[in-house]
Amino acid sequence: MAALDRFMRDQVERFEPEIRGMASYCLDTTGKRLRPTLVFLSGWQGEGIVSDEMVRAAGVVEMVHLATLVHDDIMDRAELRRNRRTAAREFGPDAAVLLGDALFSQALHIAAQFPTTEVCRLVSESTRRVCSGEIMQTLRRRDFTISLAEYRRMIDLKTAELFRVSCFLGARLSGNDTAFAEAADQFGHHLGIAYQIYDDLVDFVGEEQRIGKTLGTDLATGKLTLPLMLLLEGVSADERAAIITALQGGQPLGLAASKLRMKELDIAAGVMRAIDQELTTATHALASHGGLPPVPLLLQLCEMLRSQVTALQTASKAE
Repeated sequence: MAALDRFMRDQVERFEPEIRGMASYCLDTTGKRLRPTLVFLSGWQGEGIVSDEMVRAAGVVEMVHLATLVHDDIMDRAELRRNRRTAAREFGPDAAVLLGDALFSQALHIAAQFPTTEVCRLVSESTRRVCSGEIMQTLRRRDFTISLAEYRRMIDLKTAELFRVSCFLGARLSGNDTAFAEAADQFGHHLGIAYQIYDDLVDFVGEEQRIGKTLGTDLATGKLTLPLMLLLEGVSADERAAIITALQGGQPLGLAASKLRMKELDIAAGVMRAIDQELTTATHALASHGGLPPVPLLLQLCEMLRSQVTALQTASKAE
């Protein structure tokens, strides 16, 4: 991570002088850096072994992710990201759109510097798929006919895709065989789905000050996520109709009222079951590779996410 910090700071200097301050604002070191972590752990070769290729690959996927966050915050009209103003709030939405584009472009430029075309091909394909998922979700806002399969397809693209490619690149660049790279790919895919469902739950039951970003945006912008789907299934027909009418009319439900209703119906329990199912599938993907150094570390990520989910549910019940 220290090597990645140095790499990201160096990338700021690659931007034109006029926008370096803006690029630096986005390429900060305060995020969770889950995708770089997946690159590093999937390609783990031992304590103290730091591959330049691995650092560059981690930097690429993190830069793509940061670009998507800049664009997401514009569409969600979010005020906070990582406990400070979003790029859209700091620089204005028009400039932020172009800043996100610049980050995407620089990420692909770095990917093109690898000695083979595989990294650039994989990252560019993943970038397209992430954007496609976001477009699908944007076009289906305030559409309450979305099926569970369609919801899953959207999070496959917009979140699980970068998790998947991060794991695959780490395993591939470290010289592991194709079988493990494909297993890591599947692990990342299911971990990414689990994480997005967790993030969707956070939007309803998390605490903004603790999480560090604007919450309630899914509800306010009419995104149909698993917690809201389960809420609509759990209420009476009349209440369901009232909720849908309010959301379709652009009238955001009160976040506090929604949290209370979810607590009364124990919606979090159903969401947690879906998360646990994905984490179990992710774990099984690595079952035949248990002797490889990356595997215990990757499995720890599953347990960490399980712990976060449990802590979130405990905190919401205590309110």
